[in-house]
Formats: sequence, C-alpha cells, structure tokens
Amino acid sequence: MNEQRRRDGRLPLTIIGGFLGAGKSTWLRHQLHEERFGTVHLIVNEAAETPVDNLLLGKAEQVEVLAGGCACCEGREALIAALRNICGNQDALDSRRIDRILLETSGLADPGAIALALSEDPILARRLAVDGVIVLVDALHGAQQLAGEELSRRQVEAAERIVITKSRGIPPGQVARLTRTLRLINPAVAVEGAELGVPLELPADLDAQPYELPEIAARAEPIKPYRLSIAEGGGWASLSVWLSALLAARGNDIVRVKGVVTSPDGRLLLQSVRRVVQAPEILPEPEGADRGPAPQDDIIVLIGRGMDEKLLARSWERFVLG
Repeated sequence: MNEQRRRDGRLPLTIIGGFLGAGKSTWLRHQLHEERFGTVHLIVNEAAETPVDNLLLGKAEQVEVLAGGCACCEGREALIAALRNICGNQDALDSRRIDRILLETSGLADPGAIALALSEDPILARRLAVDGVIVLVDALHGAQQLAGEELSRRQVEAAERIVITKSRGIPPGQVARLTRTLRLINPAVAVEGAELGVPLELPADLDAQPYELPEIAARAEPIKPYRLSIAEGGGWASLSVWLSALLAARGNDIVRVKGVVTSPDGRLLLQSVRRVVQAPEILPEPEGADRGPAPQDDIIVLIGRGMDEKLLARSWERFVLG
C-alpha cells in the first residue's frame, strides 16, 4: 500500500479502525516500522484528552493528535480542519511530501461515518480519496463485542480489510468461528491475522459455525471515558491491587483502561481490555514537536459505562491513600 500519488492527484487516506483494545497501535507500529504505507502523516484520534498512542508511532513522518472526542461525532470538525490543513500544506513548495494520510481512529469511532463526512465536505472530496478502511478485531473479545455492541458490527460492516489480532493461544475453532462471523456480517471483506503486527495465518473457517448475532437492544448508557489522577499514591504496586479489585467488581462495565504511570524505571504505559491487564511497557520519550503532545503522567483513563469520576476518585483515596 505504499504506492505514490493517485493519477487523479488526490491524496490517499487510509482509515484504521477497531473496537476498544483491538490492538490498533501495536499493529500500526509494526506497519510503520516496515514502511508498509510509505511516507505518511499520521492522525491519532483519542476519545479521551490523554494522548498516549502518538509516542508509540514515531516512525511516521509527522504525528498529529486529535484528543477529546471521536472523529465521527464530537471530533468531526477538528478532523476536517486538520485534513484541510494537511492538504493546504502539501501545496507549499517547501513542504515535506507524504505518500498518504493514516487516520488511527478512536475505539469508539464508526469508520463508515467518517468516510461519509469526508465525502460530503466540498474541499476534502476534491483533495482526498479514502482508499482503504482497515478494521482490527480482537480474537479474545471479538465475539462478545459483536454479540453485544452495535458499534462493533458497524465497524466490521465498513471494513474492506479485517485483521484479527491476539489469536495466539486462542483455540483454533474459536478463531475460525469468529472469522466466519465476520464474513457473515461483511461477505466481501478480506480477513487476515496478525500477532503484534506480524502476519499470522488463520485457521480454515469453511466448516466453522458463526456465532449468534442477537438483536441488540438500545442502550441508554453510552460508553464514555473517565479520568482519574493517581499522582498521589503508592506507585505501581498499589495501583495494580486497586485496579485488579475494580476490574473484578466492574469488569463488565469497564471496557478499556489506559494511562501513563511514573516509576523509578521510567514512564510506564498501563493498558487493559476488560479484565485482561497487559504487562506494563516503558514509553519512549517524545522526539520533538512533530510527534504530537506528550501524555499526562499519572492520569489514567477508564472507558466504559455507568461510572462516576467522583466515586472513582473516592475509591482511590480510600483504598490507596487510606
């Protein structure tokens, strides 16, 4: 996908989507390292006002962060303004030339709605061409998300290419059923596998039975981000105990946790999907202004339903600060 400019002169735009915790940044980091997309301007859309992913994606020519709202709804105007600005800059004689724009969407974004919004903008419709929608699906949680989240289904419906992630260690029959379910939702889609961004062959799904897709009842409570300051506390050990207890009690409501925790070893990236907490990763230091803003230290974001920031803060103060 690293071809040069299109014959019609429009700048290619590739949308990277997927539900919360699907592994978009991990997969994309490997693709950028391998220069799969050529020279790119990367836009990272974060649902919460705590950008982290931009530090993991330093191989892009330039990284821009849109935080505080999904690009398909609250952040739509900011996205359109950013894309117009990129197109304008490419017209300058002294600009750094790029082969394409990559948009890593928030896990709460609908790629189809984004593509529609861009096609309806009178300037971007002439300057950009959405040449691909790649959606990542988590092998461990994908079936549950498709069964209960309308957004997850919309993401799959909009995809031209689906990458199933985190399938290592998952029973092959389970992966095959997930693949079959994805093809049921979107029969024309190309499905492939990857582990930490590296291509991985998927089990055959010809004889697999798809998972049931029940009708999804309308939910009154949307998925939202909630911020929590952990600047005062007992460090990583205390945070781990508190978070484990919280996920045990509210794991069905908390879909994603992400944040940066300072420690004697450096700035640690905290991530979890449902009740699965990933091993901490030491974050690289920002390489310059063109890598986007640095994340706020000791701020974690919990993304889910039915939570209250004040109650979370009181829980932290009571069980960690005593």
